[in-house]
Amino acid sequence: MALPAYAEYFCSVTNIAEIQQALAFAKANSLQVTPLGGGSNIVIAGDIKGLVVHLNLRGISSAPVNNDRVEVTFAAGENWHQMVQYCLQQCWYGLENLSLIPGNMGAAPIQNIGAYGVELCDLFVSLQAIDIDTGETLELDREQCEFGYRNSIFKQAYKDRYLITHVCLRLSKQAKTHIQYPALAQALGDRTPTPELVGETVCRIRQQKLPDPAQLPNAGSFFKNPIVAETVLERLCSHGDRAPHYLQPDGTYKIAAAWLIDQCGFRGQSRGAVGVHQHQALVLINCGGTGAELMALAAEIQNAVAGKFGIELEIEPRLYGTV
Repeated sequence: MALPAYAEYFCSVTNIAEIQQALAFAKANSLQVTPLGGGSNIVIAGDIKGLVVHLNLRGISSAPVNNDRVEVTFAAGENWHQMVQYCLQQCWYGLENLSLIPGNMGAAPIQNIGAYGVELCDLFVSLQAIDIDTGETLELDREQCEFGYRNSIFKQAYKDRYLITHVCLRLSKQAKTHIQYPALAQALGDRTPTPELVGETVCRIRQQKLPDPAQLPNAGSFFKNPIVAETVLERLCSHGDRAPHYLQPDGTYKIAAAWLIDQCGFRGQSRGAVGVHQHQALVLINCGGTGAELMALAAEIQNAVAGKFGIELEIEPRLYGTV
C-alpha cells in the first residue's frame, strides 16, 4: 500500500543459514522479529520496532506422486503469479483459478488465499518453517495448519511465531478445470474451458475489477466477506435490500462486503490522501497518505456497516507497526 514507515532493523535473507544468523542477531539483542514477504497483503500502520526479516528464498522442486499427480515444493520468496504460470507451462494444473494474486509463495498459507472457487488448502500438502524463538525447523501438514476462510493457524495461535520457508502443493497432470464460480462461468461463456483459458480469464476479470498495486497502491480486498447465520440474511432481505450472498457448506451465508460498504455510500469517497476505489468498494487505496489516515478510514467504514446492518467487518490484510 506504499505507506511510509521505518524498520528499526532490517535484513533480506536468501537461505536457511542467513535466517539462522538473523534470528541469532535478534535473540542476542532482544529484538522482536517481523517476517515480511512480498508485502502485498499487509498494512504497515507505522514504524516497526525490532528486526524485519524479508524472506527472499528462491527455488522450485517437484516429485511425481503417480501418473496423475505431482507434488511441487516452492521456496517462500517465489512470486505467486509467476509460479502459477510456470506450473501451467509444465502442465501441472490446479492453480489457474488463483492467477494474478499478488504476493509470494510463503504468505499464501498464512492467508489461505482463494479466488473463483479454489482455495490454497484444496491443493496444500505441507510447509516447512523455522521457529523464531528456537531456530528449529519443523514441517506442518494441512490439518496442522488449521485452514479456514482467509485464515490459518499462522493468523491465530502461531501468529508471528514462525518463518515459512517452503510450501508443497499437490497438482494434477490432468487438465481438469473448476468453473463453478458464477463470475468465472459467465466470463467463459460457451467456450470449452482449458486450464490455460481459465487462467487467462481469471487474469482478465481481476484486471477489470481491481486496480494494479503498481499503479494505484492497494492491498486488494481490505475486508473479509462476513459469514452470517440465515437469520441475519433474512433480516437484511426484510429491509428490501438484496445483498449478494453465497450459501456455505455449514448452512451459513457469505455476504459480499463490497455491497455492504457500497450501501453505506463509501465507494469512490476519499479521506485526505486515502480512499475507497471508485469501481470496487472492497478496495482501499493510498494516494500518498499515512497508515494513521488509512486505519481511520477503515474504522469509519466498519462503524458505518455495523450501524446500518449490525455486521462487523474484519480487516483481511495483516496489520503491522504502530500509528
